[in-house]
Amino acid sequence: MIQPVAVIGAGPFGLSTAAHLRARGLPVRVFGEPMVSWRDHMPEGMLLKSTPAASNLDAPQRGHTLADYCDAAGIPRLVTDEDIIPVETFIAYGEWFQQKLVPELERVRVVSVDRRPGGGFELKLDSGEQFAARAVVVATGLSGLAHLPRELAAAAPDGPAPTAPVSHSSQHHDLTRFSGKDLLVVGAGQSALETAALAAEAGARVRVVARGQGTVAFGSAPWAQPKFRPESPFGRAWSLWALSHYPQPYRFLPAGTRHYLVRRVLGPLGAWWLRDRFQSTVQVREIDRVVGAAAPDGSPVLTVRTHTGRTEELTADHVIAATGYRVDIAAMDFLGHELRTGLAVSRGAPKLGAGYASSVPGLYFTGLPAASSYGPVMRFVCGTEFASPRLAGHLAAAHG
Repeated sequence: MIQPVAVIGAGPFGLSTAAHLRARGLPVRVFGEPMVSWRDHMPEGMLLKSTPAASNLDAPQRGHTLADYCDAAGIPRLVTDEDIIPVETFIAYGEWFQQKLVPELERVRVVSVDRRPGGGFELKLDSGEQFAARAVVVATGLSGLAHLPRELAAAAPDGPAPTAPVSHSSQHHDLTRFSGKDLLVVGAGQSALETAALAAEAGARVRVVARGQGTVAFGSAPWAQPKFRPESPFGRAWSLWALSHYPQPYRFLPAGTRHYLVRRVLGPLGAWWLRDRFQSTVQVREIDRVVGAAAPDGSPVLTVRTHTGRTEELTADHVIAATGYRVDIAAMDFLGHELRTGLAVSRGAPKLGAGYASSVPGLYFTGLPAASSYGPVMRFVCGTEFASPRLAGHLAAAHG
């Protein structure tokens, strides 16, 4: 019996990769709940920052774009840069894509992955089943990678949680729980700004705490973009065009440069359509940095350093850390200890070669864990267009 390829994760990158592998005739087993991070870890009422053109899951055949889903569902087409995508619509699109192209999805969790002595991998599922796979694709998205800065951790000694003094933005689907409360949101990216606006619209008194030298800023509307620069899924700029359409050379850059660009390119910036909603409901406190945090009576107190060098305390009923995600192989505990320690990594992220292959033969990573090797485009759904066909082609050639 031919051993299958195992794809772990059923978000955009997992589903897109699985569709390409199936189209090549490879036996594939795909595990996970479809679009679970989008459904359970994004706030209700959220709108996608990305344009429709940047929100398509790549498929091996035509007819599976967001616009195609809109036609099939009988809803208005989302096609122009001015069309804004409700998260509920995007989730439904991903589920439709899965039903069409990855119908054999198994809604079970992979408990462990270990190398087999004779080659390949041994996987164990939470159903109790164990089976062998010739190759494994890790496409687990943001799961387990939420980042809480060390300065905030002291106020949540048992970890961030909605019921603790400090939580992470990924832990909130329903923000109405903060109605009538004083809320601090730490961060200045789209997640922070939209979370703050949604919480304020739900009745919370919200302040955004923006750190560093930058200020809270919003992107330009589509009609205000420069006219004589190339288009990219993220706006008109030569750098964005190159990083979006030609990520292949990225992995040959020095490690420090690669990690810097992943952090800074397409960095903290609110969507153009959020500006008015945000500015009419949310206060902003710009600081140099958060020095520390505590919760002496169960309510959080942030100690901050201002841009003038003064130390101040900010109090609230709750703090939401909209502080992003950090790739860390150590957090992927479903990978066996020997497998994790045998991987070549760079600042916690796997070092990937051609075709998204890791240093362990047969083990591949796509999505956010691939960003330090293939660039910032891997943080976004449109990265499936580059990643999925190349990963599937490399895997088919090496393990088909």
